[in-house]
Amino acid sequence: MNTFAAENIRNVGIVGHGSVGKTTLSEAIVYSMGVTTRMGSVDDGNTQSDYHQTEIDRKISIYSTLLCGKWKEVKVNLIDTPGFSDFYGEVKSAIRVVDSVLVVVDGVSGSDVGTDMVWEFADDFQLPRMVLVTKLNKEHADFDKTVLSLEKAFGSRIIPIQFPVAAGEKFDSVIDILMMKQITFAPGSGKPQLKDIRAEHKDRANELREKLVELAAESDDQLLEVFFDKGELTEEEFHRGLKAGIASGHIVPVLCGAADKNMGTHRLLDVLADFGPSPLDRPPAKGVRPGTSEEEVRKCDPSAPTSAFVYRTLSEAHLGDLSFFRVYSGKVQSGSDLRNPVRNQTEKIGQIFIMSGRERKSVDHITAGDIGAVVKLKNTRTSDTLCDNRSQIELPAIDFPYPVIRTALVAENKGDEEKIGVGLNALQSEDPAFTMSIDAELGQIILAGQGELHITTILDRLKEKTGVSVTQTEPNIPYRETIRGSADAEGKYKKQTGGRGQFGIVNIKLEPLPRGSEDPLEFVDAIVGGAIPNKFIPAVEKGIREAMTGGVIAGYPVVDVRVTLYDGKFHEVDSSEMAFKIAGSLGFKIAFKDSKPTILEPIYDVEVKVPKEYMGDIMGDLSSRRGKIQGMDTEGRSQIIRAKVPLAEIHKYANDLRSMTQGRGMHRRKFSHYEEVPHEIQAKLTAKYDAKREEGY
Repeated sequence: MNTFAAENIRNVGIVGHGSVGKTTLSEAIVYSMGVTTRMGSVDDGNTQSDYHQTEIDRKISIYSTLLCGKWKEVKVNLIDTPGFSDFYGEVKSAIRVVDSVLVVVDGVSGSDVGTDMVWEFADDFQLPRMVLVTKLNKEHADFDKTVLSLEKAFGSRIIPIQFPVAAGEKFDSVIDILMMKQITFAPGSGKPQLKDIRAEHKDRANELREKLVELAAESDDQLLEVFFDKGELTEEEFHRGLKAGIASGHIVPVLCGAADKNMGTHRLLDVLADFGPSPLDRPPAKGVRPGTSEEEVRKCDPSAPTSAFVYRTLSEAHLGDLSFFRVYSGKVQSGSDLRNPVRNQTEKIGQIFIMSGRERKSVDHITAGDIGAVVKLKNTRTSDTLCDNRSQIELPAIDFPYPVIRTALVAENKGDEEKIGVGLNALQSEDPAFTMSIDAELGQIILAGQGELHITTILDRLKEKTGVSVTQTEPNIPYRETIRGSADAEGKYKKQTGGRGQFGIVNIKLEPLPRGSEDPLEFVDAIVGGAIPNKFIPAVEKGIREAMTGGVIAGYPVVDVRVTLYDGKFHEVDSSEMAFKIAGSLGFKIAFKDSKPTILEPIYDVEVKVPKEYMGDIMGDLSSRRGKIQGMDTEGRSQIIRAKVPLAEIHKYANDLRSMTQGRGMHRRKFSHYEEVPHEIQAKLTAKYDAKREEGY
């Protein structure tokens, strides 16, 4: 495929709720463009975009896949994205580099919570969008009802530019408002055949045409003046206004189709080619000069200094790491050196490919506005910028979704813990939507991701890459201990063994600090008159800090305490740093138990997004989890419930929420603060700790 000028490139993200038919549509598009000679199917596991074995086995999209082809002298770069919320990291990375999104909506089930979410993502990037209502050949398909729900959710900018002559099993024709013709799809191939509009459809077609012309006129001040003066637009003016209106987001056209029968695909490609935004229709890329906050701007110009953004990293067998990138200015050429300002490294650009699914074609360069892939970059990861060393820019990183589920990993074979850490770190360069930490406090490897399926997929890839098998267990909760009152205590350590002994006595006072203090301990040296020599005082503090780390009543780290060392005794010969360290630790534990000790638990801000019919059930469930409802808002057709919930109560909440809402609920969580646990939970935790101590743990 030859190099295309930016005005002849369409970078489109295909997005939507899970199982609406995005992959089937992508398959129909590449087939229509002549990229393939036959349409594959998800059920048969032979589509161009779902080619990874995990996707074939599960029959769902897990990764975003770049596909490309040519239509009407225009290069179409499609990125087929997953629809399940576990893989929204892939969606966000894909739409970070496209110029418009095609929102696919099921004509039977209609717009869903996943539609709302991808619409929100498109809003975040201020992306133009089109809508395709598909599956109109299925029983109970209802185009008008679907459009009405879209208008209600997203406003009057939603406008059909097609409507079906009949939906359901009789679907084979649409009325096209742009051409003012009836398009009938040939059986088998889906190729369009034009006919005049029959009388019974003319009134609706004329009404939509008038509304569309008005919207097109409103997208351009000059066209609006012409429309006011003449009451109409020429076909050229109408097309110019429509293209501008789509690019600005003022118009969101809705098309019809049945992707499994390739119905509507040709006309969809026509609309994308004729009216879809090109890279030149989008604002210039903005970033900062590395190491500063000074704004840098790059126009989509092949002669400008090079800037490119890596939106995805994929490890391919027998090839190595593939870095997928969008060129925003200049060109990326094989053999050239580009700077990665994020890592402060220079990269030698190796072999460059144009990608379409697993198929790849080697090229010398990729120019401004286009998308490609390069192999074996040494230091570059997803979300990094590559740029001209003489004119550097750092483009904004991808804001990946916050993980909503945590699990602890246990190696099935002893000694594999290091392999787990190394393997997960490597996988994270491909998928930054999960986090991995080796928590020394909890004594666990903690994996956090977007859902149970996301976690399972990561572990499958870990085993595939490293051969390491793991089992999952519930993560320990990072409880804390603190005090609510004050107390004094003496810590005494005295030991005589015949020779030089050990002697140290400290008098300390404990007081509570404000919850969430930056340093868990405020140590106050109030010694006067040399009761304890200065050289031993740091040892007292060290002993207290070590005692705080191991906890006193339940084995959890102590926070938010002030310890005042105000008196003590020493011996000229037998006193030592060790003696005062132990004395400080003993005194702290005694005073702590007398200072109304309590256990704190982590509280999370939880934001749940659900259709309104589930609100009562969700609020009741959150309350049963000791959650405190903070407020509610409306967002589109969904309700947002905000609550503060203990972490101990929301293990695998993502799965429970989906079960309660038939897969339509989503949530986000973020650490908020620590709070006292109820008395009965504290009793269980302290009893468990005491039992372990008795057993010798």
